[in-house]
Amino acid sequence: MMSPLRLTIEDGHFRDSHGRQVTLRGINVAGDAKFPSNPDQPSHVPEDFFDGDNVNFHSRPFPQADADLHFSRLKRWGYNTIRYVFTWEAIESAGPGIYDEEWIQHTIEILRLAKNYGFYIFMDPHQDVWSRFSGGSGAPMWTVYACGLNPQSFAATEAALVHNTYPDPENFPKMIWSTNYTRLACQAIFTMFFAGRDFTPKCIIDGKNIQDYLQDHFVNAVAHLARRIHEAGDLEDEVVIGYESMNEPNRGLVGWPDITAIPSEQKLQKGTSPTAWQAILTGSGRACEIDTWDMGGMGPYKSGRVLVDPQGESAWLPASYDDSRYGYKRDPGWKLGECIWAQHGVWDPSTDTILKKDYFKKNPRTGEVLDYEQFTNIYYMDHYRKYRDAIRSHHKESILFCQPPVLEIPPSIKGTKDDDPNMVYAPHYYDGITLMTKKWNRYWNVDVFGILRGRYLTPAFAVKIGETAIRNCFKDQLSAIRQEGLDYMGNHPCVLTEFGIPYDMDDQYAYKTGDYSSQSGAMDANHFAIEGSSMAGYTLWLYMCENKHHLGDQWNGEDLSIFSLDDRPLPLSTVPPTPSNGSTSSLVQKPGPGIKRELSAELNVNPGNLRQNLKTPSISSKTAEEAPELRNAPGFRAAEAYVRPSPIATVGKILHSGFDLRNSIFSFGLHAHEAGKEHAPTEIFLPEFHFPKEQCEVEVTAGKWTISTDESDGHMIQRLRWWHVEGEHHIKVTGQKRQYALGKEDEEGYLDQCQQSKCSVM
Repeated sequence: MMSPLRLTIEDGHFRDSHGRQVTLRGINVAGDAKFPSNPDQPSHVPEDFFDGDNVNFHSRPFPQADADLHFSRLKRWGYNTIRYVFTWEAIESAGPGIYDEEWIQHTIEILRLAKNYGFYIFMDPHQDVWSRFSGGSGAPMWTVYACGLNPQSFAATEAALVHNTYPDPENFPKMIWSTNYTRLACQAIFTMFFAGRDFTPKCIIDGKNIQDYLQDHFVNAVAHLARRIHEAGDLEDEVVIGYESMNEPNRGLVGWPDITAIPSEQKLQKGTSPTAWQAILTGSGRACEIDTWDMGGMGPYKSGRVLVDPQGESAWLPASYDDSRYGYKRDPGWKLGECIWAQHGVWDPSTDTILKKDYFKKNPRTGEVLDYEQFTNIYYMDHYRKYRDAIRSHHKESILFCQPPVLEIPPSIKGTKDDDPNMVYAPHYYDGITLMTKKWNRYWNVDVFGILRGRYLTPAFAVKIGETAIRNCFKDQLSAIRQEGLDYMGNHPCVLTEFGIPYDMDDQYAYKTGDYSSQSGAMDANHFAIEGSSMAGYTLWLYMCENKHHLGDQWNGEDLSIFSLDDRPLPLSTVPPTPSNGSTSSLVQKPGPGIKRELSAELNVNPGNLRQNLKTPSISSKTAEEAPELRNAPGFRAAEAYVRPSPIATVGKILHSGFDLRNSIFSFGLHAHEAGKEHAPTEIFLPEFHFPKEQCEVEVTAGKWTISTDESDGHMIQRLRWWHVEGEHHIKVTGQKRQYALGKEDEEGYLDQCQQSKCSVM
């Protein structure tokens, strides 16, 4: 008889093998996976960039020797779930159908090590604006050539803004990479990927339309990984619980009513902001005057106009290009050297006149007018079904994390055969004002989701004043996102698979002073919103192994990692180390049978060595070699806001759960249909930093409880176990209140607390 699955979905909730409701408290691991490890090629590095067929990801997300350090750290911070970031490029970089089995085996070994820590892992085939060669991450370079595009001409034509080909990479504008979704390369490729049969019928390669060619290769690559994980025999359902669909899919040009105008729903404009028609013209070497935009406190504003002149250079492959490079055969009806939109009658290159400005407005087969909702229900769902079925052909019980286009209305599948009981709704949400301006404004913010859904007569009414209103606004937006999933997709768990904050806000003020109060406020507001929205879980963006103050996440100027080599780890333990697990200078200790994975000095902070630990940076294999002025005041990176209490497993149904950081109070309510079993009570993660065992108050409406620090999945974490009878019950845990967000001010206070011996438990 088969053993019960570790994680199942029942009535829209995750359940463990004891029937308890499981809350996924997760993190994206790791940002390093967006670019190759050999050569190590962060987005700002131009050397060998276009030699994209000769790269590998064999040390991504990190080398096997470092896995215990990273997993141990994440476990210690209370995470039970990992969204495992990988790219299509990692599997199939060398050419169509050539899979990198060494990377796959490395991935299997990393997953085996993760199993020792009890993580729930779902696999994330990550992409941003299609690929590294169009300014992001994801697809192999050969896919760009297969689409008839020349990535080496993207800079001159602004078909994509790529970090390392930007005129001044050191000052690559904040978040401008995301505008590539509305530039030529992405608009063309995503249209081909999702709707090529309808909008690029002449684009035939190896006897298939480009839509099927690209989709088949993507789906087959991820399915091949799923097959290898299945064949490994000890990972499926035990550690790998499922797969997410393509990260942040985009419609390209499908449904655009008029390519000579910026559509009203395009809220993001930064730098040059071409219409699709202007992007087509500059992509074919024509000079155009294009509006420029910048990001202000109230959103984007028009800042000027510039001439973009490619001086005849084209973003499309020349007619003389040797197309035999990758072994595919392009149909003679698809001519190189000419824009595909010209070949499909959208414009006339001989006169540079537009012929069909509404070419993308209707489905050419049915005549039906298209909008984003139609795109999602027709083109996105066609792809999703193909992907889902391919994964399930290997991983039969796979949970599918369905991620439709960001902040768009989810697919209308409730009550249909696609209303799959083993599906999760996996939206993303970022506080756009903070992300784009890299400032935490405690005074006002905007209900972006409400604006997108037309809930205000004017955007001015969407402005929220004051920190309490801002926090509640975030919570209301996430609640509305969760409700949309229920309304459109059916009763499925909602897991927010990305949210996060920029750490380099306020011109890197925290890196110069050690004061992370702005980051703490923003991080806490986001977690408060998730806890209040009753989502089934989340995976925070991001954990990055090689983050440094100077270069951040080493990808397009982003800096969202909760870990940095230049900052200190949060002092978590107040328990003196045993002689066998004292401080060590080695990066990783090899855990033997029965030896707990206390891996580095960061895990062994205690009253006796705390002052010393507070004065030294975290142990790491590398130190940042640049910008010493940013390393004179390492801080804790707002860890007090993300290392927070959370239910682990709940007997019954969660009614509410939340952490008041300012007052260090955790509140939790549940309704149990039966009493908890002796060996499987309700369990809550209680971080020792906020809740030193002997210095916290516990109030319960019924039942008995214990707080203990014991081994869990190979690591020591503090948890509260609560045995209660059936019915509605509530618990309130009050920990150590801190006057400030954790910064330099708290170091003495925390030391004093650790040395106190008083306890107040009720």
